[in-house]
Amino acid sequence: MSSPEISSLSWGQMKVQGSAITYKDCKVWPGGSRAWDWRETGTEVPPSTVEYLKKQGIDVRVLQTEQAVKEYNALVAQGIRVGGVFHSTC
Repeated sequence: MSSPEISSLSWGQMKVQGSAITYKDCKVWPGGSRAWDWRETGTEVPPSTVEYLKKQGIDVRVLQTEQAVKEYNALVAQGIRVGGVFHSTC
């Protein structure tokens, strides 16, 4: 199962391949996407989460949204299974 491409990003709006929904903020993973309410966890990635993922051998990158989308889509284009959490107004 491949990761969906983020097909567009503008202030407050993101579109993900395969979804009819326009997201403000979203989570994407191989095979899907869903809206992300940043009030669930805040807009910053806790250091404990980054440490946990790295211990599992998962490469973690915390980037500004536009750069994160570019890097995410570049990895998707290479066929790499990736996931992400994106906040469109940062």
